[in-house]
Amino acid sequence: MKETNATLSLRRAAPLALAFLGAILLYAFGRDYLSFDALRDNRETLLAWRDAHYALAALTYAALYAVATALSFPGGLALTLAGGFLFGPFIGAVLAVTGATAGALAIFLAARTGLGDALRARAGGWVKKAEEGFRANEISFLLMMRLVPAIPFFAANLVPAFLGATTFNYAWTTFVGIIPGALVYASVGAGLGVVFEAGGTPDLGLIFEPQVLLPLLGLAALSALPIFVRLIRRQRPGDSR
Repeated sequence: MKETNATLSLRRAAPLALAFLGAILLYAFGRDYLSFDALRDNRETLLAWRDAHYALAALTYAALYAVATALSFPGGLALTLAGGFLFGPFIGAVLAVTGATAGALAIFLAARTGLGDALRARAGGWVKKAEEGFRANEISFLLMMRLVPAIPFFAANLVPAFLGATTFNYAWTTFVGIIPGALVYASVGAGLGVVFEAGGTPDLGLIFEPQVLLPLLGLAALSALPIFVRLIRRQRPGDSR
């Protein structure tokens, strides 16, 4: 039996609808478990479990990070701190980046399939121009969205889906682009043992300190260089590149 357009549309939108429902449920019932306070209160149990089942703990952590990212749960910072605390700055950052990339790719594909294709098909002129500009400088824009700390992670996950980013470029720029931030917060997490013993809280604004922020902005500016080069070339008479 031939499927109607309505049936196809509902089927395509189902993954995004499930992600939205999952986000609501995770926020309602899981926000207390994916927080800095939960890490502090359960640190001894978590460390003991890690020591007894290191590989399983690492895989579980990466999978949990992937699910939280796919559901756009605002607990990525606490999870990155936990990764550094449990596995050290390097391994913790690797696991966080891997999980975050997997989750970001899942929500990207859900958004592109469920809404992105339909929105672009019905888009007006200014949206078409925005999509064309984005696609002409796709890698630069994708890297900038990951490297600039002021851009929310969930926005950097969804906007490229609506502007027609390719899956391969989205995946590798996400992985590479979130490495610096993950290393910063995993390093903070690695020192949480001392912070917990002192009864303090970590400096979560560290990424906005000049010694950290300026290199990140420098990388973002470097990723934007191809855009400026193309703009300059367009200003030259007879240069259509």
